[in-house]
Amino acid sequence: MISASMEKGNYRAVVLLLMVAYFFITVFNTIPPITNRFVPKPKRVSQPVESSILASQQTITPLTNTKHFLVSAFMDQRVKGFDVRIIGIFRRDSIHPLHCIFFCAGFLSETTSASVLVHSDHFGFPFGATDVLCSKPDNCNATHVTLLTKQNPVNISDQLWLPIRNRKTHNKETRMNFTVCISTLFGDYNNVLQFTQSLEMYKLLGVNRVVIYNTSCGPELDRLLKSYSQEGFVEMVQWPINQYLNPSKGWNFKEHGGDLQYFGQIVTLNDCIYRSMERSRYVLLNDIDEIIMPYQHDNLNSMMDMLQSQHSNVAEFLVENHIFPKKHFEPSGRFHLPRWNKVPGVNILEHIYREDPDRNIYHPHKMIVQPRLVEQTSVHEVLTKFGQRFKVPMEVCRIIHIRVALRGSLKLEQLHVDKRLWDFQEKLIPNVDKALRRAGQLREEEQS
Repeated sequence: MISASMEKGNYRAVVLLLMVAYFFITVFNTIPPITNRFVPKPKRVSQPVESSILASQQTITPLTNTKHFLVSAFMDQRVKGFDVRIIGIFRRDSIHPLHCIFFCAGFLSETTSASVLVHSDHFGFPFGATDVLCSKPDNCNATHVTLLTKQNPVNISDQLWLPIRNRKTHNKETRMNFTVCISTLFGDYNNVLQFTQSLEMYKLLGVNRVVIYNTSCGPELDRLLKSYSQEGFVEMVQWPINQYLNPSKGWNFKEHGGDLQYFGQIVTLNDCIYRSMERSRYVLLNDIDEIIMPYQHDNLNSMMDMLQSQHSNVAEFLVENHIFPKKHFEPSGRFHLPRWNKVPGVNILEHIYREDPDRNIYHPHKMIVQPRLVEQTSVHEVLTKFGQRFKVPMEVCRIIHIRVALRGSLKLEQLHVDKRLWDFQEKLIPNVDKALRRAGQLREEEQS
């Protein structure tokens, strides 16, 4: 009995031992190794963003497999359903579906459909300013973006990526009050004296920065602009549009020909607005031979405070253009300064005779805008905006535009005497001298 009982007990022990061994073998064979226990993220790369993608270093970037060009990209969530706006130059007869793809701080996103919006003001040219709106996938901290012609997976080494500007970061730039956008310099433009006087005039009026898009300019003006850039007042944006297209020197395709209106003027104005959106309260859109001049205030800041208090919902302030023909000179010669004789360009203080605009025909304006309320702009008006438009009365503000006469048939006695610039001459003249001397345009002995 005892022997049988012991045998039965040993048998049960062996069975139990076999069951325990089978359990452990089964468990360890079904659990994966610890090194494989993670949820893989789609299309993750091992290198940091900067070493994993080829970011464009140019202001004009050809878009692969298209006739289009990309200029810049900005965070812009003002239009529902979209996160990023790309500014580009598109061939208008070659618009096909495009797809946005983002680099999200370490991995490649899924593609999303792009919305392509060609600006309405293209003046008949084959190429026109174009916005591309993109929505980024959730949980994507996007730093760069590009466009694809197909949704298929892409070899990122084949793409040039645009850095996304205006992203919310901890490094906040001090916001300025006024930025002037100048587009575009071309054809070896070398009007040094007027350029200097205009820049110094804008300083006196309270402008903080002038952004200039430069295709080409004369050697003396180039030295001047480098001097202002080193000072920090001028931001130079190289604009080699002639390396990619045949840009027109005019605005009308039938009359001037070419691929793109006036060296891409509309493209650069839109790019400048978006560059300034997070760093400037107001943006002035005008040419370098134009000065947006307050007539009831000493500076732009006090004028805009007054206008904004009366028109709080306005995004676009239109300022009327007034021509001061450069063929008519102030007779006393008071400001014909011999030391400026060797400086190339026009002396704006010598021209005080103003044309009355012909109000029976279209008369262009230029603009002061709140950049955060602008979506698309043309040269003389904003195309789409999140606010109203207001025409500033000429007695409050007007443009001093010194150039060839627009109404050449008018006689001198039919013009108005306007000496507004002279109100600033005590500070303007020594400041111009200092700027010219700093740029090597004026010798010490010539200042006496």
